[in-house]
Amino acid sequence: VLEIIDELRETGHRALVFSQFTSHLALVREALDRAGITYEYLDGSTPSEQRTKRIAAFQGGSADLFLISLKAGGTGLNLTAADSVIHLDPWWNPAVEDQATDRAYRIGQQRAVQVHKLVCAGTVEDRVAQLLGKKRELASKVVGAGERWITELGDAELRELVALSKDAVVSDADAGEEERGR
Repeated sequence: VLEIIDELRETGHRALVFSQFTSHLALVREALDRAGITYEYLDGSTPSEQRTKRIAAFQGGSADLFLISLKAGGTGLNLTAADSVIHLDPWWNPAVEDQATDRAYRIGQQRAVQVHKLVCAGTVEDRVAQLLGKKRELASKVVGAGERWITELGDAELRELVALSKDAVVSDADAGEEERGR
């Protein structure tokens, strides 16, 4: 992450750095402090008044980086001073990551926003990221292709779609039986 941060800073970019773990952010803070790199910081324990001040400071140019816990940064932030987003670790729900990334994509953003997602190769997170990528791709085909989408899917994609649907139906049926049993 420090290599990415150095490259971004050298090329005049400012970044939002997200993690689901405040302990992970603490490690990054220590490294940034050692390197003399200024940053703003926000997590769920940040008081409302400090939250507002830190957001205003970042937007005003006080630092090149804003370190934010996913839970604290998921909603209610407009951080268009950043044109880069770094996710230090994957979140199991991709909508949460997307919502965090959207903090830089708000009204008033004048630049393209670049997103970096850091995942260790060969880990469970790596496999989850691959699966989420496949599901996003499949969803974009379904949503983006209008009525033609089904004819553009390959055999493997059709099998995956049917398997996903079967799982959803089983889950819905199980949930219904639980409700009736109460």
